[in-house]
Amino acid sequence: MIGHLYHRLPHDPSDSAGLTAYESTADTRSNWDPAIQHGSPPLALLTRAVEDLAADSGLRVGRLTLDILGAVPVAPVWLRSEVIRPGNRIALMAAEMLAARPDGSRRAVARVTAWLLAPSDTRDAATDRYPPLVEGDAAAVAHAWDGAPGYLETVSWRRQPDDGTAAVAWLTPLVPLVDDEPTTALQRLAMVVDSANGIGAALDPQQFVFMNTDTVVHLHRLPEGSDFGLRTRGSIGPDGIGVTTGEIFDRRGFIGTSAQTLLVQRQR
Repeated sequence: MIGHLYHRLPHDPSDSAGLTAYESTADTRSNWDPAIQHGSPPLALLTRAVEDLAADSGLRVGRLTLDILGAVPVAPVWLRSEVIRPGNRIALMAAEMLAARPDGSRRAVARVTAWLLAPSDTRDAATDRYPPLVEGDAAAVAHAWDGAPGYLETVSWRRQPDDGTAAVAWLTPLVPLVDDEPTTALQRLAMVVDSANGIGAALDPQQFVFMNTDTVVHLHRLPEGSDFGLRTRGSIGPDGIGVTTGEIFDRRGFIGTSAQTLLVQRQR
């Protein structure tokens, strides 16, 4: 498959807001509804905006939080970014995605906030909570939405055999994020990490909808490469709210954690 998630649109000189515009491709389509985007593409594009904003700061991302503020349409979107809390050692940055309303005005549909921190040499004190995750033979069925078109087709899914404690899958993005522009390892991780909810699903998607409202990623080490292992677990409460938590790995080992809040509803 040769494609990309977003196409960069030329600057519109008549747009006084000065936002960066992108066309969302069909590869961003959600498994829940083909008219809206899966959470991973917006997370990745907003992560890219944060990395661009932080390029000369000397800081690196320690935490990313995606808040999904509304249905993100498979349509043109606009991005803006800002430094909320400047600093030489600690800074808070944000990027926001907007989409058009029917009347042509724009509404915010997703926001990423990121804590960035100043790196220093702590190699002599470095520890990992978990040993490296080793990829084995993939299970026959990659996920519960096997065959669904859109975003799920842009990722190589290698679900590992179920050990009865947590669901594990290795994922690799198959397409660039924006046109044929380079994609960083952090952006590649963002292109798959929102899928933790689907990997660790505690419910049958034929009977329930369980959509996440957010994705929070903490990274004690920056990711490397293109292959990422997610070991995830879903917990469902008695009142229609759930949580999925996970551990994130690259080929070198454990790099961080993820957490997502879920709205759970029965399929009608």
